Amino acid sequence: MKDTRRQPATPGPEQCPTAPQRATPRLHPQLHSQRLFISSNLLKACRSRILNMHCGQVPLTLLVLMFMNTSETCTLRPHITAVEGEPFYLKYCLSSSEHENEPATIKWYKSNESHGLVELSSSSSPRITLHDYVLEFWPVQLDDSGSYFFQTGNDTHEWRLNVIRRSKHRCFAEKQVISITVEVKQALQIPCDEHSYYKKLVNRTLLYKNCEKIEKNINSSFRKNAELNDQGYYTCMFFLYHNGKLFNVTNTFNITIVGDHSNIIPVLFGPKLKHIGVELGKDVQLNCSALLNEKDLIYWNIQKENGENPNVHEEKEIRIKTSEGKWHASKILRIENINEINLNFLYNCTVASEGDIDTKSFILLKKAELVDIPGHVFTRGIIIAILISGVAMCLMIVAVIYRVDLVLFYRDFMGRDETLTDGKTYDAFVSYLKECQPENGEEHTFAVEILPRVLEKHFGYKLCIFERDVVPGRGKKAVVDEIHSLIEQSRRLIIVLSKSYMSSEVRYELESGLHEALVERKIKIILIEFTPISDFTFLPQSLKLLKSHRVLKWKADKSLSYNSRFWKNLLYLMPAKTVKPWRDESEVFPMLSQS
Repeated sequence: MKDTRRQPATPGPEQCPTAPQRATPRLHPQLHSQRLFISSNLLKACRSRILNMHCGQVPLTLLVLMFMNTSETCTLRPHITAVEGEPFYLKYCLSSSEHENEPATIKWYKSNESHGLVELSSSSSPRITLHDYVLEFWPVQLDDSGSYFFQTGNDTHEWRLNVIRRSKHRCFAEKQVISITVEVKQALQIPCDEHSYYKKLVNRTLLYKNCEKIEKNINSSFRKNAELNDQGYYTCMFFLYHNGKLFNVTNTFNITIVGDHSNIIPVLFGPKLKHIGVELGKDVQLNCSALLNEKDLIYWNIQKENGENPNVHEEKEIRIKTSEGKWHASKILRIENINEINLNFLYNCTVASEGDIDTKSFILLKKAELVDIPGHVFTRGIIIAILISGVAMCLMIVAVIYRVDLVLFYRDFMGRDETLTDGKTYDAFVSYLKECQPENGEEHTFAVEILPRVLEKHFGYKLCIFERDVVPGRGKKAVVDEIHSLIEQSRRLIIVLSKSYMSSEVRYELESGLHEALVERKIKIILIEFTPISDFTFLPQSLKLLKSHRVLKWKADKSLSYNSRFWKNLLYLMPAKTVKPWRDESEVFPMLSQS
């Protein structure tokens, strides 16, 4: 059960009523009772204010205390929240005019969406008890939510009750928590004597912090001086008996502890160490400013081992009070006719409070010393910066020029192999002109003999060659399907370009490869320009959309060696592989030279 007197915030002293208001006749009972009602939290604020009143205010104090005992248990808020499983009550308080009238018939009603308006009686439920102006629940349950009406004569008062579930993981309901903020070292009070309605029935009261018991059977409020570790959720749990059964009622407070705002930590403005450029024979003023409390001190420490300097004078402190109630202090140290004794010496300014101290230091230097950087040091710095920039630029140029060589070296050194887990059979499908005419003989030899012998037998790759791997004698449709399947099983598509390349036989190979590269993104295309081509318009426009393709130029006189730029670039575009070659290098070179 949640006490209906709980409020999220406690009213301030300015809201404390000084005397109960006399009700005006013929007003609605709710208005009468609202004028008579004082919430529990408000009354607690009033108590603390009453204790500080002068003797002349004692009659008024007694009047308020008498009023508190009669009105604080009334239920006047129209919307009320209770926790399932706890005792709960609704109480209607009569106005002064209603006390003067003859007693009228009293009825209680409940209204909800499922049953409409139903009159309540003690026989309605074993959990419900009626005592004229009080409706009690022992305990309240979730199905008790709804609107409740109290009717006496022609007057009616309504409450809206919302019953919430009890938390399974906490000893309190978060929606029923009262927040209280307390400063460090101020009085922390947990009001565990709040349930005046159940006061006669309470057997014992326990206090929990974060759902762990800290106090046994407390009879009044818990009080102490607040500390930072006192922050948390405090729950007062009241145990009471009714008809031989034990019930408990909880009040929970969220206590937040904040720092003492009355004093601040004094602080000096500016850097902790400051160099001042001066000229010998001139005067200088060192200004020390701080934000501090009224009783804090600010002073200069200017003594030396051989006594005080006669040309150093500490001026009077100037203080200005800020709008926040703190103080801005400034103290000037004046040094006249500066000499060598005043140079390279710490002039300390200190601000001190009861528990904190802050110091700032000044050092006087000749103005020439501040900017006197030796020429050779400056020159060395410039040379080193230029050398570092030059080396970084050279490394970038080398990395760009020898990018292919660096990648191939990295593959060989790390032993990378990109072909182990992709499930494909061939490293590359070679597309070339199938018509072996006399004018196309070299191109045909390059595609059918040179490429497979170098890439397969020397570098360990596995190529798919049309004349070697496609079974002859099939129909045209079967050949096209076979070519598409072989391209799907290949990691690269090598196209040997020539002016006569776009014949009917290779058109299917190119279209299938472009589909795999552009749509499926499962293959990369490598273009080899076997004979010089000045115009590439005979190729499909979609080939220009590929970012991964690169045109390699075959030059018979310069591309024979395995270390030539052509083979390095081709290996760079091929997938990384660690398979050993089929034969040694001596078996391949004769074939290249004959070609």
